[in-house]
Amino acid sequence: MSSNAPVIALESVGKTYKRFAKPSDRFWQTVWPSALRGGDAKANEFVALAPLSLKVQRGEALGLIGRNGAGKSTLLQMVCGTLNPSSGSVTVNGKIGALLELGAGFNPEFTGRENVYLAAAVMGLSGAETDALYESIVEFSGIREFIDQPVKTYSSGMYVRLAFSIATSANPDILVIDEALSVGDGAFAKKSFERIMQLKAQGTTVLFCSHSMYQVESFCDRAVWLDHGQVQMEGPASDVVAAYTDSLRAEGDDGAVPAAASVVAEATSTPTPTGLTGITRITGIEVTVDGVQGRELQAVSLQSDVHIAVKFESDPTQPCPTFATGFALPDGQIFTSAYTLFDGVRIVRDAQGRGQATVVFEKLPLMKGRFSVGAYLFDERALHVYDVVLQAATVVVTQPGVHQGFVQLPHRWQQD
Repeated sequence: MSSNAPVIALESVGKTYKRFAKPSDRFWQTVWPSALRGGDAKANEFVALAPLSLKVQRGEALGLIGRNGAGKSTLLQMVCGTLNPSSGSVTVNGKIGALLELGAGFNPEFTGRENVYLAAAVMGLSGAETDALYESIVEFSGIREFIDQPVKTYSSGMYVRLAFSIATSANPDILVIDEALSVGDGAFAKKSFERIMQLKAQGTTVLFCSHSMYQVESFCDRAVWLDHGQVQMEGPASDVVAAYTDSLRAEGDDGAVPAAASVVAEATSTPTPTGLTGITRITGIEVTVDGVQGRELQAVSLQSDVHIAVKFESDPTQPCPTFATGFALPDGQIFTSAYTLFDGVRIVRDAQGRGQATVVFEKLPLMKGRFSVGAYLFDERALHVYDVVLQAATVVVTQPGVHQGFVQLPHRWQQD
């Protein structure tokens, strides 16, 4: 295979399903197709994915976004070979490691150990190769205590742990992930993303389907937006995510907020474990305007100073987390934000893993309106979200004059 040849090539690939008014129609269609040719044949077809062409290069991370039922999973299943296309051709050059719907590829009656060997065989690994990888698979999954129990007794998180460990253990050429990581706990999700990053750095191609726009934009090079089986847009991940979230907002969808993978109002109720002995979470937020602290504060545009102090606790054996904080509009859209990572700020914490970071917005440039203050606690790469606090406080901004808009940008007038 040429080094410039795509790892995945789809040529006019589409998928349709026939729908029947009653079970007997399906029978007659099978044994006597001409019996149902009367009437409009198109009315009996459901287009899960309209014909599309797509090429993915080696080492590229491609994100698939769209509402439920848009055709994302259908596309991934055809790439993996678990679903045959109704039209077109799928060419895959390389070994695939796939994490599709929960429990896919597992026999629920088999133990975890038996499913390791079953899944590895499906991936094309020999018994000897699986023997060599077995210990690392079990160790990464973190479910050694349950590995000889039937997987039908596993929780959804345990399913994900084992499936991901198998899919990534043999250094696949192509890694396919279909939302499954959203089921696992925070600690394993972080560890999984670290492995995905390592594989991508080694040249693995990644197909990544997620409802977390933040993760798609942060991780993927390119994205495809599907809607009702049709490609709405393809291009750089940041451009496609922006267009998709704008579309959701225009339709009044609350899911348009492109923030964390799991955004909750107020502090998350369950801390995210990061190891055997520690947790990482936000423990407090203090918002002050001109020295006054509170939950609803008054500020004057271009005059008031706003301080946002975020306290946290973390596992001291893990890398120090990073922060983002900022202001959101009443509809939840993040209006502006500041990241410690991207601003080059290194957070200091004590031996117990506790720390604090404060961001100062001097002479607040926001114009009149109500803005909520929130904070996000990320891993060291600002990719995995440990904890979120939204609406920690509301800042009501007033201004002299009748200027319009949300922000007063620095400017000057001149006459030629």
